[in-house]
Amino acid sequence: MPTLIGSVQRALRLLEAAGSHSGGAPAKQLAREAGLPLPTAYHLLRTLTHEGYLRRQGGVFVLGPAAARLADGGLQQKRRSMIVDSLTHFRDAVGAPVYFAVYREGEIEVVGVADTPADPACEEWADFRATGHAHAIGQCLLGQLDEKARKDHYDRHPVEAITPHTVPDLRSLEQRIAAKRRMQPVIERQEYALGTVCAAIPITAGDTIATMAISLPLHLEGRLLCVVDRLRSEVGALLNTLSFSISI
Repeated sequence: MPTLIGSVQRALRLLEAAGSHSGGAPAKQLAREAGLPLPTAYHLLRTLTHEGYLRRQGGVFVLGPAAARLADGGLQQKRRSMIVDSLTHFRDAVGAPVYFAVYREGEIEVVGVADTPADPACEEWADFRATGHAHAIGQCLLGQLDEKARKDHYDRHPVEAITPHTVPDLRSLEQRIAAKRRMQPVIERQEYALGTVCAAIPITAGDTIATMAISLPLHLEGRLLCVVDRLRSEVGALLNTLSFSISI
């Protein structure tokens, strides 16, 4: 195990050295900068090139596609961390579970949720992607689509009742969407989960279709509008952070 760890550390030093030269660098220079004997560096460079972490061109080594994927993964993790931090702030500010979701490639995707043991998030007992018509998150996202995109969504995820309070059919759902004013919160009462009320607000960030939402137990329904108004004001203050992170 120590030998394996040492090999990984030496390979990472070579990657760091290669990454510091945008135009690439020869093996001897990388070995010197990584503090490695040339034979060891040659062996690791061949392995890294074979695995796609490096690419040899014109006698120099440059970062390969596998290294780029590692970098993208790190950036994505940083963005997710920023979203989690923002959602935690919103949760504490409004005193309720907070959700952040986007509509991407024809599907509803809940990117992050912040809750507490005392105020747990709504349990996803039915697939959020397939039941967008039944919850505030989905209704808010669907309301931001054009008619063609919504029809495509309904063709793949038909409107059907999942609780006695769910919007009963496609016509009723479309009437509800048409009646909503732009940027108005979407309110949903026990349509997705019995004993739960939810509200969602649309988020504008370039071409991205997104929403933030809160949920409360039914007996706290009287707080719903106050909480969602507070969320709207908090989101306005931190929207720049979300806009940076929204492309996950």
